[in-house]
Amino acid sequence: MCLAIPGKIIHIEKDIATIDYGSEKRQAKIIVGDFKPGDFVIVQGKIVIEKVPVEQVKGWLDVVRQSGA
Repeated sequence: MCLAIPGKIIHIEKDIATIDYGSEKRQAKIIVGDFKPGDFVIVQGKIVIEKVPVEQVKGWLDVVRQSGA
């Protein structure tokens, strides 16, 4: 099982998005979808696969903070 961590798109050039995870930045390819800087997304296999609503990201961050991670 794998844990998908949402990251924030900070830059898009052509079909490559730079994703900020707080502790690191990575690049992922956008194949299909309407993504823009500021969107929170899930990446799998270096491909942006899904947009995550901000409310879900805030909830996920609360869980991480409470766990002490």
